[in-house]
Amino acid sequence: MTLTQLEAFVLVARLGSVKAAAQVLGVSEPAVSGALAALRQHLGDPLVVRAPGGMDVTPGGQRLVPIASQMVNLAVEAEGAIRRAQGAPELLRVVATSTVAEYVARPLLTAFTARHGPVEATLGVTTASEMPALLHERLADVGLGPPLPPLETTAMMRYRLVVVAGPRHCLASSAHVGLPSLADQDWLVDASGADPATEIGVLLARLAVPESRIRVFPSLGAAWTAAAEGEGVAPGVAHLVAHDVERGRLVVLPVEGTPIDLLWHVNTAGADRRSPMATKLRRFLDTPDAMHAMHRADGSVPVSRFRPPVYVTLWS
Repeated sequence: MTLTQLEAFVLVARLGSVKAAAQVLGVSEPAVSGALAALRQHLGDPLVVRAPGGMDVTPGGQRLVPIASQMVNLAVEAEGAIRRAQGAPELLRVVATSTVAEYVARPLLTAFTARHGPVEATLGVTTASEMPALLHERLADVGLGPPLPPLETTAMMRYRLVVVAGPRHCLASSAHVGLPSLADQDWLVDASGADPATEIGVLLARLAVPESRIRVFPSLGAAWTAAAEGEGVAPGVAHLVAHDVERGRLVVLPVEGTPIDLLWHVNTAGADRRSPMATKLRRFLDTPDAMHAMHRADGSVPVSRFRPPVYVTLWS
């Protein structure tokens, strides 16, 4: 029985599928299935079984989950202890939904590390449904995006959601756009738009937009570029699209019920379980420097999907 096997099992149990666990770990599905098979053989129990809605945990697996989770958490603590003994910079692992990662998290972490260095900060993209498992298993310290109770969640930034299109779009000259007419449009979104747990995902579900009319782009910036070229409509963050609107590249559609005032949140484990750097980041979010960094609209930054190993590092 290895730590890798326990980690794979816990994530399959938490997320309900081998595919989701593999995406979080940044490995192939066969790798997760192999780790799970080895653990099953060692313990003599199926642990999880396939069900219509995903994976169901067996009675034996249910007893194993808290034990395996504790062992994974202890491994994280062990790594932290060794880093401190070696005098290495403190580690802060942040995950965010795609829009927050693209426009908000990177300048925020740059400002934070400048104040609280030396810090080694990693940033990765994940879905709102995966984020609680990453935080609970301490594979990440902080999650930025929608609120995720029962994690400790606090509002960090207010924003306004609008709908944008190119100036030549058929709805661009409309004085009023009703919600039903949007269901027939091609929607250009980033990964967060395809995540039913995010605000954009909720909006698309409310409009009953069929999957065939949703096009997912690598970034929200790419979706806005496609919208400007007349390929469809896109959700927009008002202060981030303001420059393109002023230049005439995009038009804010007068959609019924918009703009929508929303909040992005910071999510962490409780004070007794979160890392010291996560606590410092939560406090930093209340400072003018943090507010300035998060409201910058000077271009997006590329980020990769979250994996436990370090792959984007910011040094103070």
